[in-house]
Amino acid sequence: MVSKLLAALSASLVLRPVLGALYTDPSDLPTAKFKDGSYDYIVVGAGIGGGVVASRLSEVKGNKVLLIEAGFRHAPFNEGIENIQVPFLCTGLSPDTFLDWNYTTTAQAGLDGREVKYPRGRLLGGSSSINWMVWTRGSIDDYNRYAKVSGDPGWSWNALTPYMKKLEKLVAPGDGHNTTGEIDPSAHGHSGPLGISLQGYPSPIDSQVIQTTEQLSEFPFVLDMNAGYPIGIGGSYSSFMLTPYIDTLAQGWSQFTVSNGKRDSSATAYITPSLAKFPGFDVLLNAQVTKLLQTGTEKGVPVFNGVQFSRDAASKVYTVKATKEVILSAGSVATPQILMLSGIGNKTHLSSVGVKTIVDLPDVGQNMQDHPLLSNVWYANATNTYDNIVRNTSLFAANVEEWGATEKGPFSTPPLSQIGWFRLPDNASIFETHPDPSAGPNSAHFEFIFSSSFSSAVEPYPAEGHFLTITSNVMTPVARGSITLNSSNPFAYPVINPGLLNSDFDIYLIREAIKAAKRVVSAPAWKNYVIKPFGPLATAETDEEIEAYARSHTATIWHPAGTASMSAFSASNGVVNPDLTVKKVKGLRIVDASVLPYVPSAHPASRALCPLGTPQAAVYVFAERAADLIKAAAGVKRGHGHPY
Repeated sequence: MVSKLLAALSASLVLRPVLGALYTDPSDLPTAKFKDGSYDYIVVGAGIGGGVVASRLSEVKGNKVLLIEAGFRHAPFNEGIENIQVPFLCTGLSPDTFLDWNYTTTAQAGLDGREVKYPRGRLLGGSSSINWMVWTRGSIDDYNRYAKVSGDPGWSWNALTPYMKKLEKLVAPGDGHNTTGEIDPSAHGHSGPLGISLQGYPSPIDSQVIQTTEQLSEFPFVLDMNAGYPIGIGGSYSSFMLTPYIDTLAQGWSQFTVSNGKRDSSATAYITPSLAKFPGFDVLLNAQVTKLLQTGTEKGVPVFNGVQFSRDAASKVYTVKATKEVILSAGSVATPQILMLSGIGNKTHLSSVGVKTIVDLPDVGQNMQDHPLLSNVWYANATNTYDNIVRNTSLFAANVEEWGATEKGPFSTPPLSQIGWFRLPDNASIFETHPDPSAGPNSAHFEFIFSSSFSSAVEPYPAEGHFLTITSNVMTPVARGSITLNSSNPFAYPVINPGLLNSDFDIYLIREAIKAAKRVVSAPAWKNYVIKPFGPLATAETDEEIEAYARSHTATIWHPAGTASMSAFSASNGVVNPDLTVKKVKGLRIVDASVLPYVPSAHPASRALCPLGTPQAAVYVFAERAADLIKAAAGVKRGHGHPY
């Protein structure tokens, strides 16, 4: 239903002129007017990292910045395609749509050999334009570990807090309800470009979830999970009586990148206003970067200042150069792919696919991490779940009409409201054989997302019935995967192997998450609401049965990270330095989720069953600091020309 609406909207889309320098034909680029025919900066990929960095660099007077995006042009800056704008319709934006790269993983050994769809946004804003808009920063420990691993205290929580606030604009929820007791305003920014809000319409299960935090001490409430301490209330949970199963869980109200009932993304918050304000900012769409070009050497070190791109395999190949830097922000899948196509990667692998090695950098495409996701479903004794909207075309149309007229109602918010964060107890049996993979005591091992509807990556949508879904996600995966090349053809998809549940620790975690979900619905709040488990969850009782259920029904939350990891300047491993410059080369930086050494215990960004995308908040924060690092390298005072 949603996909049909999307197709109809895209077919009727009328392109309108825009205020900024937006191009769809490479031959129209105004390089001829430049003194040397080059841009100062070329940014590859208009997702979160690329959108933020390109916009911030364009603030500097005199800078000539080109942002290249492989995706299509949609009516100016996300206007006119309701499925992108309408928060509730996020569930139909991927996979298998024209907004998506439509990748697929290799057969996953940890998932009984199943392949998994692996969507990534292919449009202005990247995955921030098609995700579930969930806004979770992660914990103070996540960022302090980045600082420790990189040797740069600038990546610590305290050092990055100003950037967190710089980018945010906390706004009232769409329905204008009183948010006292649901969020801590002091933890957020109030004048940044990106709108952040609580849900704009009540969920049918709000009452039951919040009552659970009052009835079961195992599941306490947390005021604001984005204040650095998502586990516990107000950052202190020692007073709670905990069960022997879970050290602690905090549940709280979800925050979203939604402003005035509409999605906010890097396209709407950064790229659009910058195109309207800064004459040196050009954006090129429908142009896929096929490789980065070495333009010389400096003291024996290769310099990469050239970018090669084409509209498709049958089209003309273009080249453009940067006088200062190229910033690669193509995401955790495409960034390592482009590096390897450019001759930067493991020389043995590059040779095997016919690519000449320029820089032997073995960790390119390695260290891939993602959050395994499993939707646990129960039949619900209710008549007001979101299942009604999915099945009833008249009700769906009425909600679309209400949103179109007022930008309010059920469609003004994504279809979830609360998130819970868990830690295993210190004496969990798994720690007898495995070290704790989390960043510290404030980082969750796994997570719950509550939804008043049916959701499954495996089972078809039932023709009737009402449902409750508690989605469990592994937040600290031990398993590691990889991105490798299929061939030297830049238009051939890479080999994507996230290694889902390919570790004893990960399967232990998801097993404990399933048990915890069952304990949630045992609370008095659910007594007359939950009828029985749906499908194989009903017979998953022993550890062996639960593991079999998990392997057959787990997918991913699509939060890939780590494929171009940051490490210390002196480290022999990794792909980028603490300033995000690529090791062993000059003129090239990377700014996207691929540089994160560890996937944060948060939502990199979201979609249908979950929040698709990247570690969204973390990437926005990294990109804000990266822009200042790039400006500093060029001798520009920090924050120069800040328009927000």
